[in-house]
Amino acid sequence: MKSLPEIFGDRIRQLRKARELSQEKLAELANLHSTYISGIEGGKRNVSLENIGKLAKALNVSIEELFKGL
Repeated sequence: MKSLPEIFGDRIRQLRKARELSQEKLAELANLHSTYISGIEGGKRNVSLENIGKLAKALNVSIEELFKGL
């Protein structure tokens, strides 16, 4: 069974790819480092609320949409 960070990382990857963004471009849009995005998508990061907000804004979705299906 996947952990919550792994499931969240899968969701971020899904949304990023749906928007045809590279990890580097998402990092730029969210004002985060690309290795941090990689860590999120790999389920290795426990993402802060502040960074969740940045990711939602960069992906042009609500915070609720980030957690849809989790």
